[in-house]
Amino acid sequence: MNKTVKIILGIVVLVLLVFVLKYFKDANSKAIEDFKVEEPFYTSINTKAVATGKLNPEEEVELKPQISGIVDEIMVEEGDIVKKGDLIAKIRVVPNEQSLVSASSRIKTAQLSFNNAKTLYNRNKSLFDKGVISQQDFENSELSFNQAKETLAQAQNDYQIIKQGSLSGGNSANTNIIAQIPGTILEIPVREGDQVIESNNFNAGTTIATIADMSLMIFEGKVDEAEIGKLKEGKEIKVVLGAINDKEFPAILTFLAPKGIEENGAVQFTIKADVKLDSLTNIRAGYSANAEIDIEAKDSVFAIREALLQYNRITEKPFVEILEEEGKYRKENVELGLSDGINVEILEGVKEGDKIKVWNKASKDNEDEENN
Repeated sequence: MNKTVKIILGIVVLVLLVFVLKYFKDANSKAIEDFKVEEPFYTSINTKAVATGKLNPEEEVELKPQISGIVDEIMVEEGDIVKKGDLIAKIRVVPNEQSLVSASSRIKTAQLSFNNAKTLYNRNKSLFDKGVISQQDFENSELSFNQAKETLAQAQNDYQIIKQGSLSGGNSANTNIIAQIPGTILEIPVREGDQVIESNNFNAGTTIATIADMSLMIFEGKVDEAEIGKLKEGKEIKVVLGAINDKEFPAILTFLAPKGIEENGAVQFTIKADVKLDSLTNIRAGYSANAEIDIEAKDSVFAIREALLQYNRITEKPFVEILEEEGKYRKENVELGLSDGINVEILEGVKEGDKIKVWNKASKDNEDEENN
C-alpha cells in the first residue's frame, strides 16, 4: 500500500515539474514588446484662443410709431437700401370713440367761452374808445378774449390729432414712419393691415422696421475666463466666416466685458471687435463667425510631441520614458513651457538626442486600418 502511494506521488510531482518547466520556457520565449521612440526637436509654437460668435451691424435702429393705429402702406422691402429721411411706412389712425366725443365736447365748450369773451371784448373796446371805462378794464377783457381764442384753437387741434393722427393729416389720415439712418432694411416684422402700438414711457411700441449700416460690422463672441486675462483692447485678430468658404477678415478688439456669465459650468466673457470688410464680399447680418486670437508665440523652441507625455497618478506631474543603452526605459520628470495642443516646449528633463518612448501607440488593428 505504501509503495503504491509513493509511486502515485512521484508521478504527480513529475507531471507538475514538467508543467512548471514548460511554463517558464513559454514565458521566456515570448517576444519582447518593442516600442517606437522619438527624439525632441526645435519648432515654432503659437498658442491661440478661439472665440465663437456672430457678425452683427455696429449701428442698428428699430423704427417705432409715435401713435397707435393700423399699418396702411409699407413703402420698402427687406434688403432695400434707404437714405436718411426716406419714407418707410404709413400708419392710419383709428380714433377712440370716447376720446373723440370728449374732444368734440371740449371744442363746443371752448367755442362758447370764446363767443362770450369776444362779445365782452367788442363791447369794452367801444366803451374804451368813448372814454367810458379805464384802460385796465379794457386790457382785462382783451386778455380774456385772447385766452379763449387760444383755448379754442387748442381744443380744435386736439380733436384733429385724435381723429387723424396729426395736424396735417389731410384726407389720408396717416402718420409717416421715416428712416432715421442710412442703411439696409434688415427686417419688417409687420404687414399692411397689422395693428401697431405707439412707443411711450410704458410700452416699447411695435417695431415697424429695422435698419442697419452694413458697411460697419462688428464681431460679438465669447471667450473662456482662462483666456480673457491675456487679451487687450486694440489687439489685432482674425475673424473667420464659415458661410463664405472660411474667408478671413482682419479685426481689432474694441471691448472686453468686465463681468463674466456662467454657461454650462464655465464662465464666459463677451468680446467685441471692429471687422474690416472688403467691398467685393456680400456680408449678411447674423453670420456665425469664429475669432482667432494669437495669445503667445515662440520661435525655435526645444519641444516634443505632447502625446509623449505621461502623468503621475498621484502627483499629476508630467514625465517621459527615455531609452537607455540596455534597452530599458527610465522615467524622467519634465518641466513644460508653451503648448499649442500638438507640440509642447520642454524646459527641463530632456536633452537633445534622447529617445523618448511612444507609450500610447495605436493597436495593430488600428495600424492595419490606417494602412488600408
